[in-house]
Amino acid sequence: MLAVVTGAGVRVGRAIAVALADAGYDLALHANGSIAKAQELARELTAKGRAVSVHRADLADPKQVEALAKELCDRYRVIDVLVNSAAIFAEVAFADIDAESYARMQQINLNAPFFLTQKLLPSLGGAEKPAVVNIVDIAVERVRPKYAHYTVAKGGLVALTKALAVELAPKIRVNAVAPGLVAVPESWSADERDGLVARVPFKRTGTPEDVARMVVVLARDATYMTGQIVAVDGGWSANL
Repeated sequence: MLAVVTGAGVRVGRAIAVALADAGYDLALHANGSIAKAQELARELTAKGRAVSVHRADLADPKQVEALAKELCDRYRVIDVLVNSAAIFAEVAFADIDAESYARMQQINLNAPFFLTQKLLPSLGGAEKPAVVNIVDIAVERVRPKYAHYTVAKGGLVALTKALAVELAPKIRVNAVAPGLVAVPESWSADERDGLVARVPFKRTGTPEDVARMVVVLARDATYMTGQIVAVDGGWSANL
């Protein structure tokens, strides 16, 4: 079985790749700025007996998204799982978001998953039980100020998940994981982080591995689930 993971060099993407490898998948790892980390991870997973390839593409460039899809389809006639994990995250006041930064946010966080999934349909269709798992964000429901363009992009990815679940059924399952306070940005102050943690029933942040475990479930085990957005957030989305 083969899984493609975008943004696999660091943080949540890396944890997802490791979890899928431990679950028996060979990997095609995508990265851009963290390509060295992805190559290092590939060596680690290869040492564990997995077949791993590494692919570089700047998802902000539509032409590179298309080239990545062609490279993957040419190399792999069968892709069992696609995990759209790569994303950018930026804190900017709404009044200061210009057209360029807005477009870049939408391109990486929404358009790239849209068109990568579309272009990989031939290889996904060759799998026995293909699955797409998108990484969204509980912030679509628990909105934070100064992230309007990010929230719009992740909200679009939620809608895309549901749309494709309907259109690609019954052959391809499409679900999403919505992390809560997982891999908190280093730029956040301790007071900001602690203030949000106080609203989480578990009273702690999650880990990339928490997200990764759910990705494996959706990719491999949840064979009668599609169109679902699964929160991995310590109960935050249930808390008024």
